[in-house]
Amino acid sequence: MQQQLRSIMTSNVFTVNETQSIQEAAAVMSEHNIGAVPVVNNNGGIVGIITDRDITLRSTAQGEAAQTPVSQVMTAQQIVQGSPDMDVHQAAELMAQQQIRRLPVVENGQIVGMVALGDIAVDNQYDNEAEEALTSISTPSAPQK
Repeated sequence: MQQQLRSIMTSNVFTVNETQSIQEAAAVMSEHNIGAVPVVNNNGGIVGIITDRDITLRSTAQGEAAQTPVSQVMTAQQIVQGSPDMDVHQAAELMAQQQIRRLPVVENGQIVGMVALGDIAVDNQYDNEAEEALTSISTPSAPQK
């Protein structure tokens, strides 16, 4: 039986605008205890994603100021995303292939949810998918610049 992402995604998604500072993005992450925040433009369309790792490696480690715009450190190239109607198995496979732990869920150009590897792992019927995804995600890759 296929299960859609809409049934497991977090629909209360916190976002930041691409012009906000990395300090503001970090504050959102800290306040809501999350490790990734989708980045949106003024129309609400997703233009990137910023993670706690992005802030650490692409700003703090490089000596960037806390007021650096999110757009300078976010991941923006080919944002991997799913749709609410996507099957959970497909999402887990996509996350494994792309080595990502969090998948923005987009509908009509707007972010409507987020699915984390943990969301898939908590459902016993997806134990194998979660394990395979984590194995692929954990394979070392070259750092992005």
